[in-house]
Amino acid sequence: MLRDDMKQILDGAIKAVLPESAVKEALSNPAFTARKGKGKLIVASIGKAAWRMAKAASDILGTNITGAVVTKYDHSMGDIPGLEIYEAGHPVLDANTLKGTSALLEHVKGLNAEDTVLFLVSGGGSALFELPAESVTLSDMQDITSQLLACGADIVEINTIRKHLSSVKGGRFAELCAPAHVYMVVLSDVLGDRLDSIASGPAAPDMSTSTEALEIVRKYGLNVKPELMSVLARETPKTLTNVTAVITGSVTALCDAVSVLAREKGYSPLVLTTTLTCEAREAGTFLAGVAREVKTSGRPIKSPCAIIAGGETVVHLTGKGLGGRNQELALSAAMGIAGLEGVVIASLGSDGTDGPTDAAGGIVDGKTEATLKAKGISIPEVLRNNDAYNALKEADALLMTGPTGTNVNDVAVVLVK
Repeated sequence: MLRDDMKQILDGAIKAVLPESAVKEALSNPAFTARKGKGKLIVASIGKAAWRMAKAASDILGTNITGAVVTKYDHSMGDIPGLEIYEAGHPVLDANTLKGTSALLEHVKGLNAEDTVLFLVSGGGSALFELPAESVTLSDMQDITSQLLACGADIVEINTIRKHLSSVKGGRFAELCAPAHVYMVVLSDVLGDRLDSIASGPAAPDMSTSTEALEIVRKYGLNVKPELMSVLARETPKTLTNVTAVITGSVTALCDAVSVLAREKGYSPLVLTTTLTCEAREAGTFLAGVAREVKTSGRPIKSPCAIIAGGETVVHLTGKGLGGRNQELALSAAMGIAGLEGVVIASLGSDGTDGPTDAAGGIVDGKTEATLKAKGISIPEVLRNNDAYNALKEADALLMTGPTGTNVNDVAVVLVK
């Protein structure tokens, strides 16, 4: 019953933050409608939700559009009239990233001040939309991205490095579009909704500095070639005059949707935070502790309740297993609620993919640890090897949604009866 409730709540919450309604609202904004019909309209859509955002725009604007879509493998759902569609690697870019980006840039060449670039941006754009700066190679970008992901750098730090090695990030795409106006519609996957961090800010003035980029290299002891250090030292654009930006969705909306749906099922909701940023396994331990507190004392809220935490945790890689941050959070929580009745904890990536896996996250209860122990599986050992996917699979505890078409961070939920 609890597991079914959890799955239904999470499924409904994802549907509530799909990008179609957000795009429709953004395209009714006077800042956009005032430009319609004045010149060319180019659609440039990037990120994990790029296809759905572009399809929504096409349905609203009709077929008199051209442009390109660059999204993650298996996230395209078919042709869109007038638009070229490319799929590429995520979280580490690949040759198709460069191919799709180059094709998109062809569409924004030679524009004038009457033209408009409808720039649809969603999470994942940092890896999916890239053309390395001069003297930077694809292998350079792949290597430094892998190092950043492995060392536990947060998304703002990762994107600071990406921006300073790129010819399209950190405001440089907007410069390439000038003098055309860029109307940017953003589905945010960055805590605090920093425009210069979402997809590494291709059309946003960059708040990060080259000094900060170099400090991140030193902080994590990254292995960076000398010639890349000189590229990192180049500054990014700090002002842009041809951009209007509208943020249409974020993790706050996802947590609000969970709250509404949980209440409808009889659980009193409590949103602890929409800025969860710690280690995934520490978040799991903490949420398990909250569940125990509810069971023993009724604090911070009496059951039946739904305790909600949105954000984006991080993972330090210490092994070579398979998993993702949501799976590690769930598996860690399983230890903390071992033996508890009436508690289920789930953690879900809103895009439907958690790390380099086909799972969206994990769902555990008081019996999960015992199930794994009976199979000779030690959760601490699994976590040391970062192999949460295979352990959760053995316990029938993976959340499988497939690509959802949206991307607004992660949500972890504790249901207590």
